[in-house]
Amino acid sequence: MELENYIQELTSLVNVDCGTQTIAGVATVAGIIGKLWQREGWYTEQVDLGDKVGPGVFVSNKPQAEQFDVLLVGHLDTVFAPGTVAERPMSEDDTRLYGPGVSDMKSGLLNILWAMRELNAGDKERLAIAVAMNPDEETGSVYSHAWIGELAKRARCVLVCEAARADGSLVKARKGMAGYHLTFSGVAAHAGNDPEKGRSAITALANSIIAINALTDWDRGTTLNVGVIQGGSAANVVADKAVAELDVRFWENDEYDRVNQALEALCATGFSEGVTTTITRVNHKPAMATSEATRVLMQQVEAAGKEEGIAITWQAVGGGSDANHTAALGVPTLDGLGPIGAGFHSPAEWLDKASIAPRIRLLRRVVSML
Repeated sequence: MELENYIQELTSLVNVDCGTQTIAGVATVAGIIGKLWQREGWYTEQVDLGDKVGPGVFVSNKPQAEQFDVLLVGHLDTVFAPGTVAERPMSEDDTRLYGPGVSDMKSGLLNILWAMRELNAGDKERLAIAVAMNPDEETGSVYSHAWIGELAKRARCVLVCEAARADGSLVKARKGMAGYHLTFSGVAAHAGNDPEKGRSAITALANSIIAINALTDWDRGTTLNVGVIQGGSAANVVADKAVAELDVRFWENDEYDRVNQALEALCATGFSEGVTTTITRVNHKPAMATSEATRVLMQQVEAAGKEEGIAITWQAVGGGSDANHTAALGVPTLDGLGPIGAGFHSPAEWLDKASIAPRIRLLRRVVSML
C-alpha cells in the first residue's frame, strides 16, 4: 500500500470538527468517505436518521442482497468540541499519527475502505459485503442502532473496525452500559429564617449517591458511577432542584436487570422526606458476550492472522461500541479490527503507523476467508 496516500486521505477525515452534535461536520465526513467509496465503484447511500444527528452512510457491492456475508461497521463522529481541529490538527512523528479521532475511529473507517480496495475480484463477485457508518456512536447510537441492527440481522457476521488495543489485541467482549439522569425536586426555603420549611434536593442527591454506590458488585464487574452533579442556587437557600448523571457498566445482562430494577425502586421510594426523584434512562447498550458462534469466528480470524503472519490476541474491555448492539441480536460479532491506537477521547490520542498496513491485510484476509 501507499502509506502517504493513506495518510492524505486520513488527514481529510481527521481535520474536520465532527463531534456527534456538530451535525454539519459529521455530514462533511460522511460526504468525504462516501466519495472515496464511489470512486471504487461501490454503491453508496447517505441514510437520513433524523434531524438530531448527521447522516449515516451505507456502502455495498451488492445492496439488494437478501443476506450479507459480512457487515463492516464504523462511526463517523468523535467526542470533540468545535475548534479542536484548529487547536491540534492531525500531525505525525516517525512512528505515530495524532489528532482528534485519528484512531477512534477515522483510521478504522479508512482501513475498511483500503481492505476492500485490495480484495480480489473473485471475492468481490462471490461475497455480499455491506458497510455501515453511523453518526452517533459516541453518544450511544441512540438514533442509528435500529438501522445497524436491521442490517446486522441480514448478515452472517459483523466486524466492527474500532481500533485494536495498544498491545494489538482484538476485542471479543465488551461491557454493557447504561446512562441515567436523576432529577431531585424538593422545596426551597431561606436557610437562615425558615430552614425547617425546606426540603433539600441536594441532601436527597447526596443520599442517593451512597445508595447507588452500594449496588456495585466488583466480583461480577458491575460498576455504577455518578459522574456529574448540579444543584442549588445560593448557599443561603435550601435547594429545591438538583440533578445527577449516572453511568452503569456490566459484563452480564442479567446484572443490568438487577441494577435497573433496584434503581427504579430506590427512586420511587425517594432519598429524603419531601423530595421526589425522577429517573430517566438516556442510553443503553447490552453487554457484548462471546457466544459459541463468535468463538468460531474468532478461530477464522486467528487463521487469517496466521496466513498474514500477525499474532492474534484477544481482550474483553469495559468500553462499549456498536458491537454491543449487534452481538445482542445473536449475530457473531468481533471488534477491534482497525489499526493499533490508544489515548481515545483525549489530546493524547495516537495511531501506530506500522500497524496500518498489517491490519488492512488482516481485515482483507478475514473477509476473503468467509
